[in-house]
Amino acid sequence: MLRTRITLVVVAATLLAVVVSVVSSYRGVTGMVADQFDRALVDRADAVAAVLDAGRVPAERPDTAEQLLLPDGTVRPLSPGRAALPVPPGALDVARSGEGRLTAETTVGDRTFGVLVQGRGEGHGALVVSQDYAEAERMDQEFLGRISWTTAGSAAACAALSWLLIGRILRPMRRLARAAERISSTQDLGTALPAAGRDEVGRLTLAFEVMLDALRRSREAQQRLVQNASHELRTPLTSVRGSAELLQRARGRLAPEDEEKILGTLVSESVALDGLVRELVELATDRQADEDPVPLDLAAAAEDCADRFRRRTGRVISVVTVTTGAAGTAGAGPDRDGAVVVLARPRALHRCIDNLLANAVKFSPGDTPVAVLVETAVVGTAVVGTASPGPERGGTGGRGRARPGVPSVRLVVRDHGPGIGPEERDAVFDRFYRGAGTQSTPGSGLGLAIVHDLVTADRGTVFAGTGPGGGAEVGFTLPRAVPAPRRG
Repeated sequence: MLRTRITLVVVAATLLAVVVSVVSSYRGVTGMVADQFDRALVDRADAVAAVLDAGRVPAERPDTAEQLLLPDGTVRPLSPGRAALPVPPGALDVARSGEGRLTAETTVGDRTFGVLVQGRGEGHGALVVSQDYAEAERMDQEFLGRISWTTAGSAAACAALSWLLIGRILRPMRRLARAAERISSTQDLGTALPAAGRDEVGRLTLAFEVMLDALRRSREAQQRLVQNASHELRTPLTSVRGSAELLQRARGRLAPEDEEKILGTLVSESVALDGLVRELVELATDRQADEDPVPLDLAAAAEDCADRFRRRTGRVISVVTVTTGAAGTAGAGPDRDGAVVVLARPRALHRCIDNLLANAVKFSPGDTPVAVLVETAVVGTAVVGTASPGPERGGTGGRGRARPGVPSVRLVVRDHGPGIGPEERDAVFDRFYRGAGTQSTPGSGLGLAIVHDLVTADRGTVFAGTGPGGGAEVGFTLPRAVPAPRRG
């Protein structure tokens, strides 16, 4: 449990800080107490020596004991009735020399004494002053006890306060977790999330909200795709089923020309059904998603696609590269080797151009040419020779034109068909859309939708409109791959 783990971490950190402080304080206090006791022994020894030199007997103190150590090793207590205390090693040497000072500790029973041996001059032995450490030990034990209880109380208070505060801090996360569990169990993406604050938890809540919004849009798009697909699949399936049932009932009784007509219907509807299913799968899965955008020559890709369509249809398809924009504008014109380089995925780019050419060939008279224009410009400058195709759609900014000054390249496919009206410029990129004059034309209505999805995935935009001489003008804009400067 996160709350428990964080509380334990806070308590452990607090205990570590307290223990370090206590150990440091204890060592400092112990040293100070020891110094005070040593100074007290020296002061007592000096006072007793002065009294003895004056020929008097020193007054007794309950916590100290004084005795003389003669050069021959005899110990004589200065307080009548008190037993002699053992002298530490080395004390006899001080008594014989009558000079120097020795500090030591000695133990009598369960009591510890601090001992000071101080010489009284040659031939006079040494003065031995002992002080009982019972009071010091009592203070030490009392200090340790108080510190232990204080540490335990501080740890308990820290744990309780941390538990309460961390619980309050984690309360929005618990509410967010409950909302996520509710969404997971009910699959209700409309479940409201708790209000987002300005801290990290609030940012997490906002991220969840953005994710839920994306999931909602994805589910809505999926439902629309399924509904539209079921509607579009119903027509060819009904036709195939009706033709098959008719053949089954006739059992060879149909005239050859009628049978041939029915079989032709079966084949054409099967082809249409196969194309529709293939485009639905591609639209739903984006098989080009495993590719990475790389620098590609857009003019070369357009020429390659146009050449395939020339061989397939026999139509006249021209590819022209034009340069627009003010002279000297950064990004305008082809590169030094003549290539018009964009950043795109190879298979996705060829699929987009193929779909645009397929639409142009399908919706224009067979004896009219199709033109492919590759225009290099800085987006926002006037495009020479091209009518305004309407607002660009897609890209990182959604609907609307790209930002001026962004190096980009535009590809336009122009035909001599019925054109695209202003009210249809956005709708043609919707899935399964068919214009008023194209209902009888074979097709799935997914070609331009695929172009839109593939181009926007490469941070581009799409547009559609009517050209200056009539006919449709459909295309896309992709970011330009600006070549690295050459070193001279």
